[in-house]
Amino acid sequence: MLIDLHSHSVSSDDSRATVEQFVKWTGVLRKKGYQIDGFVLTEHRKFDHEKDYSELASQYNVKIFKGSELDTRFGHFLVYGVTEQLTNEIDFSNVKMDARDLMEAANTFGAVALPAHPGRFGIGLVEYINQGEEFPNVWAVERLNGGGRAGENERAVELCDATGLLGTGGSDAHLASHLGACMTSFESNNIQNENELVEALLSKQFEPVWLEETKSDN
Repeated sequence: MLIDLHSHSVSSDDSRATVEQFVKWTGVLRKKGYQIDGFVLTEHRKFDHEKDYSELASQYNVKIFKGSELDTRFGHFLVYGVTEQLTNEIDFSNVKMDARDLMEAANTFGAVALPAHPGRFGIGLVEYINQGEEFPNVWAVERLNGGGRAGENERAVELCDATGLLGTGGSDAHLASHLGACMTSFESNNIQNENELVEALLSKQFEPVWLEETKSDN
């Protein structure tokens, strides 16, 4: 399955895309011969427990998962498999949280927290590693980010290659037409909910891909 692991709808404060626009764009991509099976809404500093996109997902035959992108003292982290226990334990709006505490709490409550755009200048994980910080619990990072500036994905690739970290892919879409620019290709072909997404991540059977690599004539 090909899933975009990083996107933002209007529920995030800096996005102009609605979820319906995202699902309609997946239809456009499919008509052009690209494969995209679903996407994760990783809204900034929050988790929308009350949002239910199942009807929309069924209507357009698109998997819609929910996650979060949280600000920490050591950069942004993408969280998958968010539970009520996790949101009770961690203040998702706290931009000064220690990323290591977040990863530990995520692991405790059945979620996964991974560094977003680690090569981003100024706020990516690479910056903090270069300052001497250590993150022993990091085993995967976002290797490909569709919103990265020149040189940022390259730094993420260098980090992965130098340390053996696994890599995911996500568009970081804030506009509908950016969805799918980067995705994660999972060996599993049957990811139906957030729990199964976490299982697929923990299986470590995945790799990041660019949209162009998914075209049916490739």
